[in-house]
Order: sequence, then C-alpha cells, then structure tokens
Amino acid sequence: MSTHDPIRTEIVDDGPAGIARAATLLREGHLVAFPTETVYGLGGDATNDRAVAAIFEAKRRPSFNPLICHLADAAQAEELVVFDDRAQRVAETLWPGPLTLVLPRREGARVSLLASAGLDSLAIRVPAHPAARRLLAAVGRPVAAPSANVSGAVSPTTPQHVLDGLSGRVSLVVAGGRCAVGLESTVLDLTGERPVLLRPGGVTIEELTALLGPIALPEKDPERPASPGQLASHYAPRAQVRLNAGAIGPDEVLLTFGPDLRSGPKVMNLSDKGDLAEAAANLFAMLRALDKTGAGTIAVAPIPETGLGAAINDRLRRAAAPRP
Repeated sequence: MSTHDPIRTEIVDDGPAGIARAATLLREGHLVAFPTETVYGLGGDATNDRAVAAIFEAKRRPSFNPLICHLADAAQAEELVVFDDRAQRVAETLWPGPLTLVLPRREGARVSLLASAGLDSLAIRVPAHPAARRLLAAVGRPVAAPSANVSGAVSPTTPQHVLDGLSGRVSLVVAGGRCAVGLESTVLDLTGERPVLLRPGGVTIEELTALLGPIALPEKDPERPASPGQLASHYAPRAQVRLNAGAIGPDEVLLTFGPDLRSGPKVMNLSDKGDLAEAAANLFAMLRALDKTGAGTIAVAPIPETGLGAAINDRLRRAAAPRP
C-alpha cells in the first residue's frame, strides 16, 4: 500500500511567505524539497517516523540507508549527538557548509530510528544556503533530507530537476535557484579513534587534514564497507532473528504484519492494515522493544517483497544473518 498517491506539488519562492508555508508543511509531516548549497534536499521531519518513511517511499529508495539530518545551527546539533574536541574544531571552522559529520547519537535524541537506520550514530549537517537556514530555523526540528530525486538518478541542482523526478510525490518545492556547489556534502565519520572520509564532497580532504591530521579512507574490504549499514550482519538485536515464521516457540516473541489475530505482550504488529510505509516507520522501534523482553528469538512473519517491503526485508535479513 502506498502513502504517496499523486498530489499537487506546490512551488513557492524562498521569501518569508514561502518559507513559512514550507515550515508548516514539514511540521505537519509532509515532504518539502528545498535548496542547499550542495543539491536540493527532500526534507521530512526527522522526529516523525511516518515522514521519514515517506522519504524512502518517494525516492523509491531500495534500502534504509542512514539519512543526513539538517539543522539550523551547531547548538541544535549538540542536542542530538555527542561532540568531541575534533568535532568541535571541525564544526567551528567548516559549519555552516557542505560537510556532514557522523557522530554518536545521544541517549534520548528525538530523531526517528528509521532516519539513522537503527544505528547508534547520526549523520548531521548545518547547511550554508540562506533559504535552508531560514527554513530550518522556522521548523525548529531536525529535518532529514537526502537528495530530492528518485534513488539512482542524477542529483538535482535546480527546482526543475526536483519536479522532473518528484512532481506529485512531494508536497512543496522551495525554489531557490541553482545550487552553488552542485555536489553532495563531504561525509566524515568521527565515531572512532581515526577520522574516516566516507564520502568526498564539497569540503576537501586537504581542508580536513589541516584541521585533524591524517584522514583515513574506507577499507575496500567487502566485510568493512565504506558506508554504514552495508555489513551482511547489521541492525542486529541481542536476540536471534528468525524469518518467515508461522507459529512461535516458547522462548520467542513475534513481529508480524497485516491482519493477524495474535496479540499480547509477546506480539507486535508492524501494520495491522498491511501498510508498508507504516511498517517501515515502526520497524526499528519494534525490533528494539521486542529485544528488551529478553526473549531468545524474535520470530518475524512474512512481509511482501514489494515497494518498501523490499527495504524492510533487506534490514531483517541483515538482522538475521550469522553474527561475526
């Protein structure tokens, strides 16, 4: 089931009225495309599970890769992640700007687990584009915003590029002209002892090296991929995960989907209506909740391999994979 039947996409300029309209729609859970200095972003309220799920659906994104949370300033960022001395130095020098930092997520951070793909880190950025800054300040919440295009397509640097791919799938486009950088943000992982460049972009490795010293590049080992969330065994709870389950055993809890009469403290339903967007929004939170019951195994009922179901099943297969 889709939550994105064709809608009329509004286009507004980046003046006060347009920014106010865009902020209202974001706070209501709608998707809004807006300009940054890098590319146009497909924004959704990062604290709203359904809005984040709608981003993946609108982009036809094949898997739940971590999304970048865009923030109005560093103070807002520090409410969500833990800054060390390195992060402080980089943020003070290069923010606002085309740099994303991956940092440890704070306990209780008000960001959807789906936005971070269930990881204990968050990717955050303070963009430099004036319209983006005004919009983020008006929203007052972190905004998850991958590039505003269908997954796999060329990233959009003009409002028309956004409309070419997402017209009818996004509520509003803030038209702010052509993006100045035109290349996605640099992504720097500071969760470990060594800074790791996950993606080159608008900030050069030379600039980062001048601030931090040597920057490691991702290992080219298939077991240690360049970006979060690609390991065969990942997103794994403490309990074992058993897929395509029917009946459940005495030391099992059940994660089910669609109409199912089974209920009780050992059962959680991703969506009793069979809505894959709702299921995506609930996936990580429900896995964690079932894991906290102390059961030895989480049994998972079959989920359709269509639409967002493919992404849900991808994450469940990773959770069920043999542990390292």
